[in-house]
Amino acid sequence: MSPSPLETVELIIKLTQQMSLYLVLAYLLTKTPVLRPMVDLAVHLPHKLILYVTFSIFCILGTYFGEQTQGAIANTRAMGAILSGLLGGPVTGFLVGLTGGLHRYSLGGFTDLACTISTTVEGLFAGLMHLRLRRSFQLEQLFNPFRVFAVAAVAEVMQMVIILLIARPFADAWALVQTIAIPMILVNSLGAALFMSMIRDQRTMAETLSSTHSAKALKIAERTVGILASGFNQQSTAKIARIIFEETHVSAVAITDTEKLLAFIGTGDDHHKPGTPISSALTMEAIEQNRVVFADGVQREYQCSLSRHCQLGSSLIVPLNGDNGVIGTVKLYEKKQRLFLHLNQTLGEGIARVLSNQILHGRYLEQKSLLTQAELKLLQAQISPHFLFNALNTLAAITRRSPDKARPLILDLAAFLRANLKRGTGEISLKEELEHIRTYLTIEQARFGDRLSVEISVPEALHDARLPTFTLQPLVENAIKHGTSTILEPGKIRIWAKPTASELVLTVEDNAGAFPEHPKESEGLGLNIVHRRIQGMYGPEFGLHVECEPGEYTRIQVRLPRRSE
Repeated sequence: MSPSPLETVELIIKLTQQMSLYLVLAYLLTKTPVLRPMVDLAVHLPHKLILYVTFSIFCILGTYFGEQTQGAIANTRAMGAILSGLLGGPVTGFLVGLTGGLHRYSLGGFTDLACTISTTVEGLFAGLMHLRLRRSFQLEQLFNPFRVFAVAAVAEVMQMVIILLIARPFADAWALVQTIAIPMILVNSLGAALFMSMIRDQRTMAETLSSTHSAKALKIAERTVGILASGFNQQSTAKIARIIFEETHVSAVAITDTEKLLAFIGTGDDHHKPGTPISSALTMEAIEQNRVVFADGVQREYQCSLSRHCQLGSSLIVPLNGDNGVIGTVKLYEKKQRLFLHLNQTLGEGIARVLSNQILHGRYLEQKSLLTQAELKLLQAQISPHFLFNALNTLAAITRRSPDKARPLILDLAAFLRANLKRGTGEISLKEELEHIRTYLTIEQARFGDRLSVEISVPEALHDARLPTFTLQPLVENAIKHGTSTILEPGKIRIWAKPTASELVLTVEDNAGAFPEHPKESEGLGLNIVHRRIQGMYGPEFGLHVECEPGEYTRIQVRLPRRSE
């Protein structure tokens, strides 16, 4: 005998009440770490174990709260098996279904075996759908409520078929299926879809918050790049505070060093003046203990240390770390009538990490610049004493023999030394470098006379090419000092350029071939400095390459990116 429409509606209502329990539990789970494996799709054993325990409990509760009907139990047990399979895969779905089925079997009844098998099959079926979507790279479809509804409906139809195939007597099984089929298919499918919809909403919310947080952090990082390279001072921190204030929309932003307020913008700027000593005990606590201090005005009281009438009611203080520990703090404030959002708290900590890294990077650039200047001073010190000693001896000899030739030579020497002292740490044009070399070689040729000849072959089209200061001159000096000056026959120096589409290769060659296979540190220091400077400025693919054929030639190639002014 078929059930009346009223009986069907009553059963739907009772099963809907059970389904509501699932949804309430789902909501409670969103407030606990238990939901994390559901949101992230469990792939590791600990997460799968959480899913197994959670949904096994759901299956058992679904049976307990079920409605006795014609010697059987109409229930929402299937929801636990189906959801565990969809979220955890075939093994998890099978085990949850088996656990729920065995519990149902322990309660007896003419459908006990059929329900045990059907619940296990439902969990396995949902798990196989998980596997199919994963292999087709469509796992996001698992969170589609319509797809979940369809999977649950098919699984419930399978359950009804299994009851008809296994439960005996068949007449009772057929009467039961007529009674429970529509309510269980409808309620379990709808419940699974709603449950998955709640999980999907949690994923969307988490992704939105993460995206918002990341976008703000990236925007702040982008806008603050390079500002702290000039130092951690009032000028640079004022710009940083303004950017943070505009991006976070908090009530006020402050930046301090370990002793005084460097910058302040927002509510309370009438009494928080940059340059004043730190008076806040909370700020000193953050500095001394190197930890985040949060005073929300509720769990931890906050009161402005400068004015009783200050409108600020909560503060987040995050230490800024340099290479030698805490160097200051970033402080975010909210007014008394505004809540300090957790997002702003997390963002504040992220901002501090970004600024700390930028401070360290600025210190690194400063130290790198100082090292470059020191290396250039070393090059200048290497060039000047040795070269000046020989040049003065040459001038003394020429003054005795040919006083008229001494004057232009003195002017060349003065021009060389003046250019040598005026050079900075940046780039110059190839034309300027060649002029500097010609001045240097004029003096050296006066010293060696016919024993030194020089050939420079660089097309005029390349004169605008850029290269670091002190690139070619140390190589030419090295070719004379450790090359041509050590041989008996006349020395020859050749300088030429070979451009490509993206590179400029400059070559300095002598005919001595006296470059040592393992040069002493003092002999190779100038070349090493030139090589490191080029690589530091342009990358490891550029620099010096030395070829030496003993007694024949020493050829030093300089590879640079082809760049014009």
